[in-house]
Amino acid sequence: MRKKRIMVIGPRGCGKTTLVNSLNDYAGPLSKTQDTIYGKNTIDVPSAYIENEWMYKHIIALAQDAWCVLLLLDQSRTTEVYSHGFAKAIRCPVVGVISKCDLKEENRPICVRQMGSIGVDEPYFDVSVPEGIGIDELKSYLLKLKERKGLK
Repeated sequence: MRKKRIMVIGPRGCGKTTLVNSLNDYAGPLSKTQDTIYGKNTIDVPSAYIENEWMYKHIIALAQDAWCVLLLLDQSRTTEVYSHGFAKAIRCPVVGVISKCDLKEENRPICVRQMGSIGVDEPYFDVSVPEGIGIDELKSYLLKLKERKGLK
């Protein structure tokens, strides 16, 4: 049986790879993600998969290797990139993450509305990895969720 990981999905520039590196305890250099990357604890999905609806089938297939999915929205850019109800196509738990929460705080209500439209239930986690905001809370939540699912 394959090791299940945390799948991370989001639009271009929303901080996916920065978050993935934090979840994998990796402090090396960032690089553009053009392919799906299986890390120690994560699956980093390229933004092209979410920006092109015809690639949704690949996200759904990749989700078979995930025990949960982090769905990111960028608070600094509130362009809608997900289809209505998108999260309901994924069979494992979907956790909403509002990245870059230290930027354009007035956009948070828009992100919350978008999460609801996408089909992601609360709680939503406000995260800014470079500023160290929210990452410990997210990791703690994921650890408890993993324990509830009975995973190692």
